[in-house]
Amino acid sequence: MARLDQVDKKTVQKIEKLADSVLRSVKGGKNPFVEIPIRSLANVQFNAKRRLIELKDQKQKRYFFNVSMAKKFMQTFLVSEACKELIDAGKTTSIRDLYYMTKHGLGDTKQNTFEEQEESDPIIEDLEVAIDSLREELHLFASGRGSMVGPMTIRDTGDTIDLRRMGSGGWSVPSIVEEHVVQFGKTEAKYVLLIEKDAVWKRFNEDKFWQREKCMIVTGLGQPPRGVRRIVQRMASELKLPVYVLVDNDPWGFYIYSVLKQGSINLAYESMRMAVPGARFIGLSSFDKAKYKLPSNVSIPMNDQDNSRAKQMLAYPWFKASQWQREIEEMVRSGEKYELEALSRRGISFITEEYLPRKLRDRDWLE
Repeated sequence: MARLDQVDKKTVQKIEKLADSVLRSVKGGKNPFVEIPIRSLANVQFNAKRRLIELKDQKQKRYFFNVSMAKKFMQTFLVSEACKELIDAGKTTSIRDLYYMTKHGLGDTKQNTFEEQEESDPIIEDLEVAIDSLREELHLFASGRGSMVGPMTIRDTGDTIDLRRMGSGGWSVPSIVEEHVVQFGKTEAKYVLLIEKDAVWKRFNEDKFWQREKCMIVTGLGQPPRGVRRIVQRMASELKLPVYVLVDNDPWGFYIYSVLKQGSINLAYESMRMAVPGARFIGLSSFDKAKYKLPSNVSIPMNDQDNSRAKQMLAYPWFKASQWQREIEEMVRSGEKYELEALSRRGISFITEEYLPRKLRDRDWLE
Protein backbone atom coordinates (compact mmCIF):
# COMPACT_ATOMS: atom_id res chain seq x y z
CA MET A 1 0.00 0.00 0.00
CA ALA A 2 1.27 3.47 -0.86
CA ARG A 3 2.21 5.78 2.00
CA LEU A 4 -0.73 8.03 2.84
CA ASP A 5 -0.25 11.74 3.49
CA GLN A 6 -2.24 13.58 6.15
CA VAL A 7 -5.02 14.63 3.75
CA ASP A 8 -5.47 11.06 2.53
CA LYS A 9 -5.44 9.68 6.07
CA LYS A 10 -8.13 12.11 7.14
CA THR A 11 -10.29 11.21 4.12
CA VAL A 12 -9.92 7.48 4.78
CA GLN A 13 -10.86 8.04 8.43
CA LYS A 14 -14.05 9.82 7.31
CA ILE A 15 -15.00 6.93 5.00
CA GLU A 16 -14.30 4.41 7.75
CA LYS A 17 -16.34 6.44 10.23
CA LEU A 18 -19.28 6.34 7.81
CA ALA A 19 -18.98 2.57 7.51
CA ASP A 20 -18.58 2.10 11.28
CA SER A 21 -21.82 3.96 11.98
CA VAL A 22 -23.68 1.55 9.70
CA LEU A 23 -22.05 -1.50 11.31
CA ARG A 24 -23.06 -0.29 14.77
CA SER A 25 -26.68 -0.02 13.59
CA VAL A 26 -26.57 -3.56 12.20
CA LYS A 27 -25.06 -4.97 15.39
CA GLY A 28 -27.69 -3.15 17.41
CA GLY A 29 -30.47 -4.74 15.37
CA LYS A 30 -31.47 -1.41 13.84
CA ASN A 31 -32.22 -0.46 10.24
CA PRO A 32 -28.85 0.94 9.01
CA PHE A 33 -28.91 4.35 7.35
CA VAL A 34 -26.68 7.02 5.90
CA GLU A 35 -27.42 10.66 6.71
CA ILE A 36 -26.85 13.01 3.78
CA PRO A 37 -27.37 16.79 3.67
CA ILE A 38 -30.04 17.71 1.12
CA ARG A 39 -28.60 19.31 -2.02
CA SER A 40 -31.50 21.38 -3.29
CA LEU A 41 -32.47 25.03 -3.65
CA ALA A 42 -34.73 24.75 -0.59
CA ASN A 43 -31.70 23.87 1.54
CA VAL A 44 -29.46 26.69 0.29
CA GLN A 45 -28.97 30.18 1.71
CA PHE A 46 -26.82 33.23 1.00
CA ASN A 47 -24.66 34.20 3.95
CA ALA A 48 -24.34 37.97 3.48
CA LYS A 49 -21.64 38.31 6.15
CA ARG A 50 -19.38 35.68 4.60
CA ARG A 51 -20.60 36.50 1.06
CA LEU A 52 -21.06 32.82 0.27
CA ILE A 53 -23.85 30.54 -0.89
CA GLU A 54 -24.09 27.88 1.80
CA LEU A 55 -25.90 24.65 2.44
CA LYS A 56 -28.35 24.75 5.34
CA ASP A 57 -28.73 21.95 7.86
CA GLN A 58 -31.57 19.87 6.42
CA LYS A 59 -30.61 16.22 6.00
CA GLN A 60 -32.20 13.04 4.75
CA LYS A 61 -31.68 9.51 6.01
CA ARG A 62 -31.07 6.84 3.40
CA TYR A 63 -32.14 3.48 4.89
CA PHE A 64 -31.03 0.02 3.78
CA PHE A 65 -34.34 -1.68 4.60
CA ASN A 66 -36.43 0.57 2.40
CA VAL A 67 -37.43 -0.44 -1.12
CA SER A 68 -37.07 3.08 -2.53
CA MET A 69 -33.71 3.72 -0.83
CA ALA A 70 -31.92 0.36 -0.77
CA LYS A 71 -30.24 0.69 -4.17
CA LYS A 72 -28.85 4.17 -3.46
CA PHE A 73 -27.72 2.95 -0.03
CA MET A 74 -25.79 0.15 -1.73
CA GLN A 75 -24.41 2.51 -4.38
CA THR A 76 -23.13 4.90 -1.71
CA PHE A 77 -20.98 2.20 -0.16
CA LEU A 78 -19.81 0.85 -3.52
CA VAL A 79 -18.46 4.30 -4.35
CA SER A 80 -17.02 4.70 -0.84
CA GLU A 81 -15.18 1.40 -1.09
CA ALA A 82 -13.80 2.21 -4.55
CA CYS A 83 -12.54 5.61 -3.36
CA LYS A 84 -10.86 4.07 -0.33
CA GLU A 85 -9.12 1.56 -2.61
CA LEU A 86 -7.86 4.41 -4.79
CA ILE A 87 -6.53 6.33 -1.80
CA ASP A 88 -4.87 3.25 -0.31
CA ALA A 89 -3.18 2.52 -3.63
CA GLY A 90 -2.08 6.14 -4.09
CA LYS A 91 -3.86 6.35 -7.44
CA THR A 92 -6.45 8.66 -8.98
CA THR A 93 -9.06 8.04 -11.63
CA SER A 94 -11.80 9.79 -13.56
CA ILE A 95 -15.43 9.87 -12.51
CA ARG A 96 -16.14 8.00 -15.76
CA ASP A 97 -13.67 5.26 -14.80
CA LEU A 98 -15.21 5.00 -11.34
CA TYR A 99 -18.58 4.35 -12.95
CA TYR A 100 -17.14 1.31 -14.72
CA MET A 101 -15.22 0.20 -11.63
CA THR A 102 -18.42 0.00 -9.62
CA LYS A 103 -20.76 -1.29 -12.31
CA HIS A 104 -21.57 -4.99 -12.17
CA GLY A 105 -24.55 -7.31 -12.16
CA LEU A 106 -26.76 -7.93 -9.13
CA GLY A 107 -26.87 -11.65 -8.51
CA ASP A 108 -28.86 -13.59 -11.11
CA THR A 109 -30.93 -10.56 -12.10
CA LYS A 110 -30.52 -8.46 -15.22
CA GLN A 111 -30.05 -5.36 -13.10
CA ASN A 112 -26.72 -3.64 -12.59
CA THR A 113 -25.38 -1.67 -9.65
CA PHE A 114 -25.33 1.33 -12.00
CA GLU A 115 -27.04 1.50 -15.37
CA GLU A 116 -25.65 4.88 -16.50
CA GLN A 117 -23.04 7.34 -15.29
CA GLU A 118 -25.92 9.73 -14.54
CA GLU A 119 -26.59 7.43 -11.57
CA SER A 120 -23.04 7.34 -10.18
CA ASP A 121 -22.20 11.07 -10.46
CA PRO A 122 -24.85 12.18 -7.89
CA ILE A 123 -23.69 9.41 -5.53
CA ILE A 124 -20.17 10.86 -5.66
CA GLU A 125 -21.63 14.25 -4.71
CA ASP A 126 -23.63 12.61 -1.93
CA LEU A 127 -20.45 11.09 -0.54
CA GLU A 128 -18.61 14.41 -0.77
CA VAL A 129 -21.20 16.22 1.28
CA ALA A 130 -21.83 13.32 3.68
CA ILE A 131 -18.18 13.12 4.82
CA ASP A 132 -17.25 16.76 4.05
CA SER A 133 -14.50 15.94 1.56
CA LEU A 134 -13.82 17.29 -1.88
CA ARG A 135 -14.17 14.91 -4.82
CA GLU A 136 -10.49 15.54 -5.47
CA GLU A 137 -9.68 14.32 -1.93
CA LEU A 138 -11.46 11.10 -2.87
CA HIS A 139 -8.86 10.77 -5.67
CA LEU A 140 -11.43 11.45 -8.40
CA PHE A 141 -10.99 13.88 -11.25
CA ALA A 142 -12.86 15.18 -14.28
CA SER A 143 -11.34 16.15 -17.62
CA GLY A 144 -8.91 19.05 -17.20
CA ARG A 145 -10.00 22.29 -18.84
CA GLY A 146 -8.14 25.52 -18.36
CA SER A 147 -4.80 27.27 -18.85
CA MET A 148 -2.58 29.51 -16.75
CA VAL A 149 0.63 31.50 -17.19
CA GLY A 150 2.36 34.16 -15.15
CA PRO A 151 5.36 35.03 -12.99
CA MET A 152 5.19 32.05 -10.67
CA THR A 153 6.94 28.74 -10.10
CA ILE A 154 4.94 25.75 -8.89
CA ARG A 155 5.53 22.11 -8.04
CA ASP A 156 3.11 19.68 -9.63
CA THR A 157 3.39 16.08 -8.31
CA GLY A 158 7.04 16.68 -7.58
CA ASP A 159 7.96 18.41 -10.86
CA THR A 160 9.09 22.05 -10.76
CA ILE A 161 7.28 24.11 -13.40
CA ASP A 162 8.05 27.71 -14.34
CA LEU A 163 4.76 29.28 -15.42
CA ARG A 164 6.73 32.05 -17.11
CA ARG A 165 7.87 29.56 -19.77
CA MET A 166 4.66 27.90 -20.91
CA GLY A 167 4.62 29.03 -24.56
CA SER A 168 1.36 29.83 -26.34
CA GLY A 169 -0.74 27.14 -24.65
CA GLY A 170 0.07 27.77 -21.00
CA TRP A 171 0.09 25.27 -18.14
CA SER A 172 -2.89 22.97 -18.42
CA VAL A 173 -4.69 23.26 -15.07
CA PRO A 174 -5.43 19.74 -13.81
CA SER A 175 -8.63 18.67 -12.10
CA ILE A 176 -6.86 17.92 -8.81
CA VAL A 177 -4.88 20.92 -7.54
CA GLU A 178 -4.93 20.27 -3.80
CA GLU A 179 -1.95 21.22 -1.62
CA HIS A 180 -0.50 17.71 -1.65
CA VAL A 181 -0.46 17.77 -5.48
CA VAL A 182 0.29 21.40 -6.43
CA GLN A 183 2.44 23.72 -4.30
CA PHE A 184 3.16 27.39 -4.94
CA GLY A 185 6.80 28.46 -5.19
CA LYS A 186 8.44 31.76 -6.03
CA THR A 187 6.05 34.37 -7.40
CA GLU A 188 6.15 38.03 -8.41
CA ALA A 189 2.44 38.13 -9.26
CA LYS A 190 0.44 41.05 -7.92
CA TYR A 191 -3.02 39.73 -8.82
CA VAL A 192 -4.95 37.04 -10.70
CA LEU A 193 -6.97 37.76 -13.84
CA LEU A 194 -9.59 35.12 -14.67
CA ILE A 195 -10.64 35.42 -18.32
CA GLU A 196 -13.82 33.75 -19.55
CA LYS A 197 -12.73 32.91 -23.08
CA ASP A 198 -9.75 30.99 -24.39
CA ALA A 199 -9.43 33.24 -27.46
CA VAL A 200 -9.23 36.35 -25.27
CA TRP A 201 -6.82 34.61 -22.88
CA LYS A 202 -4.57 33.86 -25.89
CA ARG A 203 -4.55 37.58 -26.76
CA PHE A 204 -3.41 38.42 -23.22
CA ASN A 205 -0.75 35.71 -23.37
CA GLU A 206 0.53 36.65 -26.82
CA ASP A 207 0.73 40.31 -25.80
CA LYS A 208 2.64 39.27 -22.66
CA PHE A 209 0.15 41.20 -20.51
CA TRP A 210 1.06 38.98 -17.55
CA GLN A 211 4.74 39.88 -17.91
CA ARG A 212 4.09 43.60 -18.19
CA GLU A 213 1.51 43.71 -15.40
CA LYS A 214 3.05 41.04 -13.15
CA CYS A 215 -0.11 38.96 -12.88
CA MET A 216 -1.40 35.43 -13.34
CA ILE A 217 -3.77 35.02 -16.28
CA VAL A 218 -6.16 32.06 -16.11
CA THR A 219 -8.99 30.78 -18.28
CA GLY A 220 -11.56 28.09 -17.64
CA LEU A 221 -12.93 28.15 -21.20
CA GLY A 222 -16.36 29.39 -20.14
CA GLN A 223 -17.66 28.39 -16.73
CA PRO A 224 -14.44 27.47 -14.91
CA PRO A 225 -14.22 23.80 -13.95
CA ARG A 226 -13.54 22.82 -10.36
CA GLY A 227 -9.77 22.64 -10.84
CA VAL A 228 -9.58 26.21 -12.11
CA ARG A 229 -11.91 27.54 -9.42
CA ARG A 230 -9.91 25.76 -6.75
CA ILE A 231 -6.48 26.97 -7.95
CA VAL A 232 -7.80 30.56 -8.13
CA GLN A 233 -9.30 30.22 -4.66
CA ARG A 234 -5.99 28.90 -3.34
CA MET A 235 -4.02 31.79 -4.88
CA ALA A 236 -6.46 34.22 -3.28
CA SER A 237 -6.48 32.61 0.16
CA GLU A 238 -2.88 31.36 0.46
CA LEU A 239 -0.98 34.00 -1.53
CA LYS A 240 -3.41 36.83 -0.73
CA LEU A 241 -3.64 37.84 -4.39
CA PRO A 242 -6.59 39.99 -5.51
CA VAL A 243 -8.76 38.31 -8.16
CA TYR A 244 -10.31 40.12 -11.14
CA VAL A 245 -12.84 38.52 -13.49
CA LEU A 246 -13.12 39.46 -17.17
CA VAL A 247 -16.25 38.09 -18.86
CA ASP A 248 -18.75 38.85 -21.63
CA ASN A 249 -21.41 41.47 -21.01
CA ASP A 250 -24.35 39.06 -20.91
CA PRO A 251 -26.27 37.12 -18.24
CA TRP A 252 -23.98 34.10 -18.70
CA GLY A 253 -20.86 36.21 -18.11
CA PHE A 254 -22.39 37.71 -14.95
CA TYR A 255 -23.28 34.20 -13.79
CA ILE A 256 -19.69 32.99 -14.31
CA TYR A 257 -18.52 35.86 -12.11
CA SER A 258 -21.11 35.16 -9.41
CA VAL A 259 -20.22 31.45 -9.25
CA LEU A 260 -16.54 32.24 -8.76
CA LYS A 261 -17.34 34.93 -6.18
CA GLN A 262 -19.81 33.22 -3.86
CA GLY A 263 -20.22 29.69 -5.18
CA SER A 264 -23.08 27.98 -6.95
CA ILE A 265 -26.39 26.61 -5.76
CA ASN A 266 -25.55 23.12 -7.03
CA LEU A 267 -22.19 23.02 -5.21
CA ALA A 268 -23.18 25.09 -2.16
CA TYR A 269 -21.55 22.49 0.09
CA GLU A 270 -18.13 23.37 -1.38
CA SER A 271 -18.32 27.17 -1.43
CA MET A 272 -15.73 27.61 1.32
CA ARG A 273 -13.13 25.79 -0.80
CA MET A 274 -14.16 27.02 -4.23
CA ALA A 275 -15.46 30.58 -3.96
CA VAL A 276 -13.51 33.86 -3.78
CA PRO A 277 -15.75 36.38 -1.94
CA GLY A 278 -13.32 39.20 -2.67
CA ALA A 279 -13.34 38.68 -6.45
CA ARG A 280 -13.90 41.82 -8.51
CA PHE A 281 -15.84 42.11 -11.77
CA ILE A 282 -13.69 44.17 -14.14
CA GLY A 283 -15.78 43.93 -17.29
CA LEU A 284 -17.26 43.84 -19.82
CA SER A 285 -19.71 46.35 -18.29
CA SER A 286 -23.11 47.42 -19.61
CA PHE A 287 -21.79 51.00 -19.60
CA ASP A 288 -18.61 50.30 -21.57
CA LYS A 289 -20.26 50.87 -24.95
CA ALA A 290 -20.34 54.63 -24.37
CA LYS A 291 -17.20 54.81 -22.25
CA TYR A 292 -15.03 52.99 -24.81
CA LYS A 293 -16.88 54.16 -27.95
CA LEU A 294 -18.00 50.76 -29.18
CA PRO A 295 -20.08 50.98 -32.40
CA SER A 296 -23.64 49.66 -32.29
CA ASN A 297 -22.97 47.08 -34.99
CA VAL A 298 -20.81 44.99 -32.61
CA SER A 299 -23.68 44.47 -30.16
CA ILE A 300 -25.89 41.36 -30.03
CA PRO A 301 -29.63 41.71 -29.37
CA MET A 302 -30.86 40.30 -26.06
CA ASN A 303 -33.30 37.44 -26.64
CA ASP A 304 -36.21 36.39 -24.44
CA GLN A 305 -34.05 33.89 -22.54
CA ASP A 306 -31.40 36.57 -21.87
CA ASN A 307 -34.00 39.01 -20.56
CA SER A 308 -35.65 36.39 -18.37
CA ARG A 309 -32.28 35.35 -16.91
CA ALA A 310 -31.23 38.95 -16.27
CA LYS A 311 -34.49 39.70 -14.45
CA GLN A 312 -34.01 36.59 -12.30
CA MET A 313 -30.55 37.87 -11.37
CA LEU A 314 -32.01 41.14 -10.14
CA ALA A 315 -33.77 39.16 -7.41
CA TYR A 316 -30.69 37.24 -6.25
CA PRO A 317 -29.44 38.41 -2.82
CA TRP A 318 -25.84 38.56 -4.09
CA PHE A 319 -26.84 41.02 -6.83
CA LYS A 320 -28.84 43.33 -4.53
CA ALA A 321 -26.13 46.02 -4.28
CA SER A 322 -27.17 49.21 -6.05
CA GLN A 323 -24.20 49.06 -8.45
CA TRP A 324 -25.23 45.59 -9.62
CA GLN A 325 -28.90 46.52 -9.90
CA ARG A 326 -27.89 49.45 -12.10
CA GLU A 327 -25.57 47.23 -14.19
CA ILE A 328 -28.18 44.55 -14.90
CA GLU A 329 -31.02 47.03 -15.41
CA GLU A 330 -28.95 48.84 -18.05
CA MET A 331 -28.41 45.58 -19.91
CA VAL A 332 -32.15 44.92 -19.93
CA ARG A 333 -33.00 48.54 -20.82
CA SER A 334 -30.60 48.67 -23.77
CA GLY A 335 -31.64 45.27 -25.09
CA GLU A 336 -28.01 44.68 -26.06
CA LYS A 337 -25.20 42.39 -24.95
CA TYR A 338 -21.52 42.38 -25.91
CA GLU A 339 -18.81 39.77 -26.22
CA LEU A 340 -15.28 40.59 -25.08
CA GLU A 341 -14.15 40.24 -28.69
CA ALA A 342 -16.22 43.34 -29.53
CA LEU A 343 -13.36 45.38 -28.07
CA SER A 344 -11.19 44.23 -31.00
CA ARG A 345 -13.21 46.67 -33.13
CA ARG A 346 -11.03 49.34 -31.49
CA GLY A 347 -7.85 47.44 -32.35
CA ILE A 348 -6.54 43.89 -31.98
CA SER A 349 -4.67 44.69 -28.74
CA PHE A 350 -7.01 47.41 -27.45
CA ILE A 351 -8.18 45.09 -24.65
CA THR A 352 -4.65 44.49 -23.32
CA GLU A 353 -3.07 47.87 -24.03
CA GLU A 354 -5.88 50.30 -23.19
CA TYR A 355 -9.06 48.71 -21.82
CA LEU A 356 -7.73 46.63 -18.90
CA PRO A 357 -4.91 49.03 -17.92
CA ARG A 358 -7.44 51.89 -17.74
CA LYS A 359 -9.93 49.79 -15.77
CA LEU A 360 -7.26 48.88 -13.22
CA ARG A 361 -5.88 52.41 -13.02
CA ASP A 362 -9.34 53.93 -12.49
CA ARG A 363 -10.42 51.16 -10.09
CA ASP A 364 -13.37 50.68 -12.41
CA TRP A 365 -14.75 47.41 -11.14
CA LEU A 366 -17.74 45.98 -9.29
CA GLU A 367 -17.69 43.85 -6.16
